[in-house]
Amino acid sequence: MLQRNVGELLQELRVAQAGVQILFGFLLSVVFTGRFHDASGFEKTLHLLAVLLTVAATALLIAPAAWHRILFRTGRREQILQVGNRVVLVGFGCLAAAITVTVALIAKVSFGPVAMGLVGGMAVLLFGLLWFAVPGMLIGDRRRRNGH
Repeated sequence: MLQRNVGELLQELRVAQAGVQILFGFLLSVVFTGRFHDASGFEKTLHLLAVLLTVAATALLIAPAAWHRILFRTGRREQILQVGNRVVLVGFGCLAAAITVTVALIAKVSFGPVAMGLVGGMAVLLFGLLWFAVPGMLIGDRRRRNGH
């Protein structure tokens, strides 16, 4: 059972890592465009924030796979699973923030500060609901059905 849970965690991370890698590549390439050099200090700061959040998401989402490989056959699967679950949740938060900042920056450059606020707010709402609120509701619903 424990081995299956670790396997499921690592499989879930493969999905998230693909998104992180695509976002990271996009953010890295932006710096080398002519238009980036004309960006305001605020826009460059938002870009750097998105890059740093993506770096954090990358480190956090890859960490459990690295731990699994380093600690292979040491009998620490349960620890990898417990700590890895927490680290992955923080990584998902960083990924959601990185994507939000990125789309807000794109909206700012393309349409101005009002669009940045609207698009950023919608992204926060979407990630907050789908990634965090819905699972919380499902946990609460299960507890209510089980009488806890």
